[in-house]
Amino acid sequence: MDWDKLRIFHAVADAGSLTHAGDTLHLSQSAVSRQIRALEESLNATLFHRHARGLILTEQGELLFDATSSMARRLDTAEARIRDSKEETFGELRVTTTTGFGTLWLAPRLPALYAKHPDLKIDLMLEERVLDLPMREADVAIRMKEPSQADLIRRRLMSVRMRLYASPRYLKENGRPERMSDIAKHRLICQSPSSFQVAAGASLVQELLEHDVASLLTVNNYYGVLQAVLNNLGIGVLPDYVTEDFPDIERVLPEIESNEVPVFLAYPEELRNSKRIEAFRDFVMEEIIAHRKRMKDVAAQ
Repeated sequence: MDWDKLRIFHAVADAGSLTHAGDTLHLSQSAVSRQIRALEESLNATLFHRHARGLILTEQGELLFDATSSMARRLDTAEARIRDSKEETFGELRVTTTTGFGTLWLAPRLPALYAKHPDLKIDLMLEERVLDLPMREADVAIRMKEPSQADLIRRRLMSVRMRLYASPRYLKENGRPERMSDIAKHRLICQSPSSFQVAAGASLVQELLEHDVASLLTVNNYYGVLQAVLNNLGIGVLPDYVTEDFPDIERVLPEIESNEVPVFLAYPEELRNSKRIEAFRDFVMEEIIAHRKRMKDVAAQ
């Protein structure tokens, strides 16, 4: 098959429009249409259903689009490896992690990375869905469990536990719980047990809710839980790392915490020699070491 025609087909399938694909490729709509028609004739297959609102892939078109998408990802990987310089670190790095860890721990520390590597372009993708690294949905991930794919390089970074926190003002106005059953007298702020979260956090929340909590606020990420705690709304279930950047919140019921949650950094084996990956990995490890030291110093006080 003709590479140029496949490239044009991929752009049309991705855009769902001859006009939009033409704009991307800097070709006229008629030129794009001719190339698609020629490709369909060479394959003796119809690749698109045409209708007033745009183009929809046929079954044969879906098969070809899967193939061109895989080719595009491999080309992106090859380009990234070629562009990685032995002397400089530059270019785009797509990082994925959870909303909570990304907003509360990683993003506030990125100035240190940019200070060392100002030419990096970080695309930070924060979502609970686990992106597929081997399929190049992202370059590097920080995950709350060990990745299962065999073709990933992984490194354990730290461990996290979910604990209970409240603001000094809330505790002054509402009293400090002395035992777990006292939670029933307070407003609990947490993620819903049915929302996407680590199993250890969901189990702790479920255990707390068994005490007939009088008032409840559920938020679908820890950033929202933290904001509610800071605004004196109640007692929140939060990861323990928040105490470093928000030292004014106080831990309550210190005997209550979730099971340990391991945090892993992972990236595809094929990016082992990437200078961008190396820079990000080293930055995260330096920050983790500094974080551990600060937490140990706080605990010793």
